Amino acid sequence: MTTWNRPGASVTMLLSFILFTSLSRAAKVMFTTGTDVHGVTRELAANRYPALYTGDYGDCLGGESLFRITRFDGAYYADNMTIVLHMDGTSSLRNESLMMRIAVDAYGENRFDMIVNPCNLNIASLCPVLADVPVKAWAEIRVGPQQIGGIPEIAYEIPDFEGTTRVQFFANSSQKEVGCFQAVMKNGNSLSHAYVIAPFMGLFTLAAIIASFLTATYGISVPHMRMHHAHSLSVFIVFETFQTIFFSGALSVNWPPILIAWWTNFAWSAGFVYSPPFVRSINSFAGVKGNSSQVGGSVPTIANTGEDLVGKIYGRSLMARSSFKASDPWRYEWGGDPVPAGLPLPGTWTGFPATLAAIGIPAADAFVFGLLWFLIAIAFLVVVAAVGVKILLEVLASTKWIKEDRLAYFRSYWVGFLGHALMRTLIIGFFMLMTLTMFQFTIWVSVGPMAVAAVVFFLVLMGVTSLVAYGCRYRTRHGAFSIAKDRVVLYRSKWFILPIWQTRLTEHKLGVKPVFSFPVYRLRHDDHDDDYPTVHLDQPYVKKFAWFTARYRRTRWWYLAYYVAYLFIRAAFLGGAGAVPLVQVYGVLALDVVNFAVTVILRPFKGTRNTAMGVWILSICKILTTGISIAFLPQLNVNRIITTVLGVIIIVIQGFTVIALLILIILSALSSRLSLLRNQEDFTPRWLDLIRIRYFEKMQTKAQDKWKPPKGTTSTEKELKKPTTPPEPHFAVTGVRRGSKIEDDFDDSTVYDSQQSFHEKGSHQSLTGKSRGRNSQAGSIRSRLSSGSLPRTGRVSRMSWSSREFGDPVLLERPDSTLAKRLSGITFTITPDDSSSTMTKDNGSMSGESSISHVRPQASFRSLRSQSTTRASSINENASTPTPTRDAFGFPALNRPSTLPEAAEPEE
Repeated sequence: MTTWNRPGASVTMLLSFILFTSLSRAAKVMFTTGTDVHGVTRELAANRYPALYTGDYGDCLGGESLFRITRFDGAYYADNMTIVLHMDGTSSLRNESLMMRIAVDAYGENRFDMIVNPCNLNIASLCPVLADVPVKAWAEIRVGPQQIGGIPEIAYEIPDFEGTTRVQFFANSSQKEVGCFQAVMKNGNSLSHAYVIAPFMGLFTLAAIIASFLTATYGISVPHMRMHHAHSLSVFIVFETFQTIFFSGALSVNWPPILIAWWTNFAWSAGFVYSPPFVRSINSFAGVKGNSSQVGGSVPTIANTGEDLVGKIYGRSLMARSSFKASDPWRYEWGGDPVPAGLPLPGTWTGFPATLAAIGIPAADAFVFGLLWFLIAIAFLVVVAAVGVKILLEVLASTKWIKEDRLAYFRSYWVGFLGHALMRTLIIGFFMLMTLTMFQFTIWVSVGPMAVAAVVFFLVLMGVTSLVAYGCRYRTRHGAFSIAKDRVVLYRSKWFILPIWQTRLTEHKLGVKPVFSFPVYRLRHDDHDDDYPTVHLDQPYVKKFAWFTARYRRTRWWYLAYYVAYLFIRAAFLGGAGAVPLVQVYGVLALDVVNFAVTVILRPFKGTRNTAMGVWILSICKILTTGISIAFLPQLNVNRIITTVLGVIIIVIQGFTVIALLILIILSALSSRLSLLRNQEDFTPRWLDLIRIRYFEKMQTKAQDKWKPPKGTTSTEKELKKPTTPPEPHFAVTGVRRGSKIEDDFDDSTVYDSQQSFHEKGSHQSLTGKSRGRNSQAGSIRSRLSSGSLPRTGRVSRMSWSSREFGDPVLLERPDSTLAKRLSGITFTITPDDSSSTMTKDNGSMSGESSISHVRPQASFRSLRSQSTTRASSINENASTPTPTRDAFGFPALNRPSTLPEAAEPEE
């Protein structure tokens, strides 16, 4: 009694009772013994998964079978070499003896084939078949190593096993086939994981969308915002990559099932998100009819009610597939369902219908299904998102959670941004809509979808082309077009043969090793206005057509017009040429090769990541995928094992393409963060600050879009040989005397030696080493030279060489400071005899008809050269009058003789 009174004892007993009750209700799992092909005997559970088992099944007589089947399960257990067959249904045969044929095909070859009598398998419902007796067959067939030796053991592990199980019924009386059912074989391994991969890809796509949106809305300068936005990864390229992978299955070839399973992970990018209620609602409009709970049966029906005459006459209805029962000791969870109406026969992997069937969408529903999801994406993912972001920002700003001016440009012009987003979404869905509309034209199931497809085809095609044409015309409305003749020269570089325009070679004087050339005509446009802003600096145009030109180079702003035409032609091949596989495959391959060559030549994208993905990686992926797909043409009849290997190669190629895209999305998100923090001086982490600076510098360089000679070209101009050292002067100065200055009226005059250093006044010695007085200097001068004999520029009335006396506007602004006094130091002028000689300045060359150099021996003033020279040169550039020649410090040069007489003082 004390035990029951313990805390929690009652709860424990209650849980134990519930567990015991559930275990007692569940039947015990049945076990049996079995021996595999290697002779190993073990105990086996009845509910185990077989090595190979059937999935969904269908009528291989196209609905002409005299049976209605609600269950068709077949399996092969490798652990005991047993084939199991389970089938439920009804038949319209009244009293007929049958023979059965069970066949298993794998990778294009028959691996197991057996003809049996149902009576020998103890299948009473088929021995004989009675109209009022439901068919309920269960057969277990033991086989030997010779019978299943054709199935390799790798088939039990390889993903998406390619095989089918077929059961055929033959009537003994008429010796005709009265029933045929086929199911696809599985081994439990598959590359189709859309419920996991699709959300994962969707998160990366969302990151790319957010990065693109923020770079387009952050800032106040439209050209600057566009420049940063151009370097983020294009959302159009992201969706085009996923759509290219999925629409690879639109080629009318015999695909390996492993490829189709792989493509189901990317169906969401084309608007194919499977939803059973959604599909059922479209079936009636698209003309898809049938019962998805049963397969087969050419039983007559009443047109008005659709009821089976057999059920009306015999008073019975078809049995549905029984659900899984946990109490059944022989229960199993594997097995397929009747193939939904409108889907091809399981085990058929040809063309676009097979790709759609893998995601459960009938081919007749494809266009309507994709159109509805596209409209939903526009309505909710674009419009609602843009309006929601606007409202959210306003609420956060009003509550002071963000700064008042945060994303102010977007909040002011959010309607314009919404228009750009809608246009980009239309461009993203253009290829998908064109492919589905033309595919709908080829199947012709119902009038309703055909009419809608025609309207959508016209509106989308005319709308996109009109908007693109309007964008081109709006930019080129000024100026005139001309057609000029040119040549494309194919020249040999180090590793490749590359093309170049003949006019480029002539204009830039380049030389190449030509291999071949052919004439072409080029369309040129001349603005007739040198001041007309470029396409990325034209703010009204950017505000109106950023969706058209934002991510492309200045000289390739029109590239989207070409690419829309390319996408339309590719959609025409994929969607409209399915009836002629040879034309379709080779046409797509040729088109992709031409597009790759054009994009490599044009290099349209400004951003490096967009160029890497849109020009190189994606284009190469398209070419390799289509090229390898040639082996899947029905006319070639390539071995199915080889086609599976080729399919794996395509998956590897497309897998690396997806990995590259995800890496570029991550890099784009990081670079977008750098763009958003471009106005912050303190950047963390600090080790990225240098990378940020380089990124901005590279961005500025690419914005100029200057053409650079490609590798393999050489300049035809003779390069001038520049001397490695400056030339030696042809004159020498041993000494110089200067005239007296105002300061000399109060101090003793001093004669300076050019090779002596500066000392304080009164400490300098004359050339002879003796000091001279003021009177002795004047007497010497008068005795040798009168002032009137000197040239005008050398008169001794005022011998001060201060730069203030020449009216230099730069120096007039200079304050009368100690620095200004120091600048009026000793200067001597050297005028070479040859006026055309070349002299050096700042380790560079300077040539002219006359060169005058003013030399100041003060080495300490050398640091002032760059500043004064820069200020003087900037004023001279803006001046309309000729500027005087200046010395090495930027001061006006004096036209003084090369040699001066002895210094003389002015007369008192």
